[in-house]
Amino acid sequence: MLLPSLNGLRAFEASARLMSFTHAAAELNVTQTAISHQIRRLEEQIGIKLFIRHNRALALTREAEDYLPSVRAAFEDLRRATARLLRSDHEGRLTVSTTASLATKWLVSRVAAFQDANPGVEVRITTSTHLVDFAREEVDVAVRYGRGYWPGLRAVWLMAESLFPVCAPGLLDGPVPLRRPADLAHHTLLHTMVSRDDWRLWLTAAGLPHAIAARRGLTFDQGFTAIQAAMEGLGVALGRQSLVEADIAAGRLVAPFDMELPQGAGYYVVTPEATADVPKIALFRDWLVASAAPGALMATPG
Repeated sequence: MLLPSLNGLRAFEASARLMSFTHAAAELNVTQTAISHQIRRLEEQIGIKLFIRHNRALALTREAEDYLPSVRAAFEDLRRATARLLRSDHEGRLTVSTTASLATKWLVSRVAAFQDANPGVEVRITTSTHLVDFAREEVDVAVRYGRGYWPGLRAVWLMAESLFPVCAPGLLDGPVPLRRPADLAHHTLLHTMVSRDDWRLWLTAAGLPHAIAARRGLTFDQGFTAIQAAMEGLGVALGRQSLVEADIAAGRLVAPFDMELPQGAGYYVVTPEATADVPKIALFRDWLVASAAPGALMATPG
């Protein structure tokens, strides 16, 4: 069915909140008669009675009581989205949301270069694992892992990922040497709660029984904590290229095998279509994509 009249919905929300056509008319700067007509047209349009009219009082029908929270939430979403749209061009603050692991192991080491080159933009980084609700959250840009399809959002490819085991250098020649993938059966595997199947997938791709992944190991809530545990020599973690490249370059981690598991998804820079071309957002997105290019560890905007 077609959406109900926006004016009718506004009249209904205000009247139901204030329980008065008179007060609703004053709030919306129209006459009481106009409010009454809008409510009546809305009731006719949806075929449901919304108010019980007494001589000097109003009461909501049971259907209206069920309808009101959704209508109120929809208007609140519109208010927030409009406020963000109107101020996005003028405020220098840019809020970026990503996962704690990607922020800690990849983004933080790069963002200072953007800040130095663009002192008028204040970058704020927040972390979460859920999909950002741009209408409700104060977020301008999100970096998320997936296949790039989020309806209503613009997703720009950032970088691919691959999975491979990593460990502290001392594990290679320890009491139980780690020389070939089959040796993993004698080592502690480090898991993450957000990627429980990663070890099973890697072992299967390596031609090893995935039952090795079911052995008792250590489990962490985030990828970067599992990587830190690997650096401490507590076991072998599965690293994503973006999260371990700096530690491998510094010698804190090693990749004992050549076997990598390509991922069918990757990281994307995600923004609402309505704000995707706001200058500060476009500037940061273009810089971030350039910084993810091979050999561009500390890339800066040109």
